[in-house]
Amino acid sequence: MNMSQNIYVTMPTLAPLEDVNEYLKQVWESGLMTHNGPILRKFEHDVAEWHGMQHHTVVVNGTIALQLAIRALGLKGEIITSPFSFIATTSAIMYEGCTPVYADIDLETLDINPAKIEAAITDKTVAIIPVHVFGNTCDIEAIEEIAKKHNLKVIYDACHSVGVQYKGKSVFAYGDVSCTSYHATKMLNSGEGGGCYTNDADLDAKMKRIRFFGFSEDKTNIVEEGSNLKMTEVHASVGLANLKYLQAALDDRKEKYMLYKQLLSDNPSLRFQRINGNSCNYSYFPVIFDLEETLLKVDAALQAEHVFARRYFYPSLNTFRDIVPYIEMPVSEDIASRILCLPLYYTLPKEDVERITNIILKILR
Repeated sequence: MNMSQNIYVTMPTLAPLEDVNEYLKQVWESGLMTHNGPILRKFEHDVAEWHGMQHHTVVVNGTIALQLAIRALGLKGEIITSPFSFIATTSAIMYEGCTPVYADIDLETLDINPAKIEAAITDKTVAIIPVHVFGNTCDIEAIEEIAKKHNLKVIYDACHSVGVQYKGKSVFAYGDVSCTSYHATKMLNSGEGGGCYTNDADLDAKMKRIRFFGFSEDKTNIVEEGSNLKMTEVHASVGLANLKYLQAALDDRKEKYMLYKQLLSDNPSLRFQRINGNSCNYSYFPVIFDLEETLLKVDAALQAEHVFARRYFYPSLNTFRDIVPYIEMPVSEDIASRILCLPLYYTLPKEDVERITNIILKILR
């Protein structure tokens, strides 16, 4: 390959432009650019159907999806969540006037540790927001049991989890709400976008009202404290076109994930996220090094070859002292210092996977 060509941690999976244009022509002909238009409604329906779900409310991004779920459930108080995630998980909680309380993660799965959730519950706790980290499904049974015992709501941050199946159905079928992202970096993208899935028809209707300023279904009255959270027809067009290629993208991602693992698994300096019951979409390839020093050497060597991996997730969210009081989360802080996500995307040639692993192994020798 051209050595001056940069390789990034991810690139969007994109349908051919002519596929997008077929939908955009309909938008231009109708003159409807937003406002719950026909393309948006089709995207909402078709993606839900693909996942075997009935109730799906599409919004402008995954962060807003989390905020919408919190607001629709009427939550005020402490929400227990993972310190090993992107800042958006915490931002959504704080923006809705709730207090994030961290529970440390499992050393192997990198998901929130249910035992730590139970220990973090107080009389102010109203909900749990577990994160399916890198699309790897949480210990759903344990979380649901804790929630039921303590009468807590569960909102899954499933922003990485498009296409994931758990025990014969979509991972979005669990919890009071599952929130996902259709951001450019995700398995299914609409450029920017997000969605809330629920099994509760009334809750879904409420989220759709909040999404559009709180209007009643007949648009004659304001019945909720709402906002403008609508996705545009242009973004929905991109998402619909990309949906046709979702299964191919999922299959490709798993194949390259397994190639990375095969090439790197013999090195004792590395270990990998333990997948919970094969319930993952393999959308990221995280590598955990023995030391942060080793990670930094590898990252520098990759960058010298125009390969830009990413320290997802670094630092651990509990260390952002300007927005949250620091409470030690030893496992999350340790993992965050030693984890690196390697490039993984649809158009990444397998030859580059091999080249990247060779750079890493050379440093480790």
